[in-house]
Amino acid sequence: MSKLSVEHLIGIKSLKESDIQLIFETADNFKQVINRPIKKVPTLRDITIANLFFENSTRTKLSFELAEKRLSADVINFAASSSSVSKGETLVDTVNNILAMKVDMVVMRHPNPGASVFLSQRVNSKIINAGDGAHEHPTQALLDAYSIREKLNDVNGKKVVIVGDILHSRVAMSNIFCLQKLGAEVMVCGPQTLLPKYIKEMGVKVETNLKKALQWCDVANMLRIQMERLDISYFPSLREYTMQFGLTSKMLDELDKPITIMHPGPINRGVEISSSIADSEQAIILDQVENGVAVRMAILYLLAQKIVRPQ
Repeated sequence: MSKLSVEHLIGIKSLKESDIQLIFETADNFKQVINRPIKKVPTLRDITIANLFFENSTRTKLSFELAEKRLSADVINFAASSSSVSKGETLVDTVNNILAMKVDMVVMRHPNPGASVFLSQRVNSKIINAGDGAHEHPTQALLDAYSIREKLNDVNGKKVVIVGDILHSRVAMSNIFCLQKLGAEVMVCGPQTLLPKYIKEMGVKVETNLKKALQWCDVANMLRIQMERLDISYFPSLREYTMQFGLTSKMLDELDKPITIMHPGPINRGVEISSSIADSEQAIILDQVENGVAVRMAILYLLAQKIVRPQ
């Protein structure tokens, strides 16, 4: 049987295209499972997984927890705000204490880029990066690409524009790596102040006019403005941002072709996307949420096969 080439899921950068295709094929099987009347399989019955979230999360945390329970794993949930971290405990001490409880896998979200790499080098457990600062969010990129594959039959050759706060977005970085590995053309679109200086070196097209970007693409992935990461003002006001980069029904009606609309959530309705579009048939936002569970089930299952039990 095929296996992943990596020991941990730290980022898309470290995956091969064959790894991504294996995750997708495995997710296809799990998608059938979660649409059955009985949605549970005993696949990870002897595996214990700790969810360590040092940053707030709703969808990702719930999605992982549901994926783990659908696979019959034992689950430990850890929130930094209510833990000894608030008393000054270090990341390694926190995790070592959890691993002393015989945990096999750790799903971690952390505000510092590289935290999951740091952890993977210091603990004997499989690590899944659920987002590290503005660096990577690999499972979001995988579920986004999986959703494009499901909607358009393939990712290869498709034109995808990522719109919004590219500078602070781990979703944008992981999506660019993932889509390029699968043969898609990628464009980023947003205010010049929210585009990283190195972005062209990543082999993506750059556009600051949303209408031109929409005319070019097959898929538009709309990102929210990450107010919690904006330490200075990158644009005059939210109203002005919305006037230039907010997606409206009128814009889509003016295109000479239908396009697919995505959003990783949480949505700021009326800012980056209007309610009418978020709820329209062109949007696959809720499909992304459903696919997130299947893709995360696939990742957990494939990494669990790498666990070596002591003799």
